[in-house]
Amino acid sequence: MPAVTTSRGSRQNAGAALRFGRLAAMGAVAGLILIAGVWASWGTAQHVMLSKGREQGTMAVQACSGDRCTGPYTPTSAGSKARARVTIEQSVAVKKGQTYTVTVKPGSSDVVRSGPAGLLYAWVPLGGALLLASVVVAGGLRLTRVAWVMAGLGAAQLTVTFLAL
Repeated sequence: MPAVTTSRGSRQNAGAALRFGRLAAMGAVAGLILIAGVWASWGTAQHVMLSKGREQGTMAVQACSGDRCTGPYTPTSAGSKARARVTIEQSVAVKKGQTYTVTVKPGSSDVVRSGPAGLLYAWVPLGGALLLASVVVAGGLRLTRVAWVMAGLGAAQLTVTFLAL
């Protein structure tokens, strides 16, 4: 009889180790997805959120080619200087002939949209990461309530951004 108990005990230990391994792996994947979303968003969001001391103004989009749009920059903040040409990434958030509030990236002639629409647009990668990570959390970690909250937050962020633009 002791051999049967040892066999059963080792199977239970192996099952527990596999469950722990699955939880650790899926937790790491979900965490990595969320970190990547924050990292991708922060490149633009930092210029919008931490705008104190940065050059702020408006940009009138005159021409677009490829994935860039150009136009003149008119300053609205103290210490900012007018520029004949600045560039912004062309996306759904930028259209030729429109004027946008922008923040100049330090040390360059590149600008990013500012204001509420620019802030929401900067965090779009995080919204997508929340949606993707919610699938991992629901399926891999089996935390369905947490997954629904994550998916709801991601969908809400993307929806509000779509409506703001």
